[in-house]
Amino acid sequence: MRVAVGSGNPVKRDAVAAALPDATVEPVPVESGVPEQPWGDDETVEGARNRAERALAAGAYDLGVGLEGGVAPGPTGLFLVMWAAATDGDRWEVGAGPRMRLPDRVADRLRDGAELGPVMDDLLDTSGVAENRGAAGVLTGGVTDRTEALRTAVAGALGPFLTDYY
Repeated sequence: MRVAVGSGNPVKRDAVAAALPDATVEPVPVESGVPEQPWGDDETVEGARNRAERALAAGAYDLGVGLEGGVAPGPTGLFLVMWAAATDGDRWEVGAGPRMRLPDRVADRLRDGAELGPVMDDLLDTSGVAENRGAAGVLTGGVTDRTEALRTAVAGALGPFLTDYY
């Protein structure tokens, strides 16, 4: 199976490869069609779907997968959310990764218009958090990381393509 991942981010490619170890997984950088910092589940899912559709259309692929991270209000504050979408051109499915509450000092900056990746880089006095362990890795003390969190979202989106239960 040849799978296109709608991003050039190596973490997103690695997440799909971990979910589909027998597939050939190729990064296909495409635009998400949503703001750099998606807000809410609907906007985040839209970005994932756009990436999946655009990646699939970029070549002779069996499946297109899009991944998008965003933020959404939750019961106790602002939460990091992750969504994946998968399509074969006829069918669509989405799956979600874990949600985790963002620290107030991060959430406040996002509400003021900042983007999560640069805020996390600033908080940690580093660069490239989004291409490495991600906010998920930082905020869980390494219990999970961005690759594993996104792999979980991809697994949820792949169900109808891998089983006969749908």
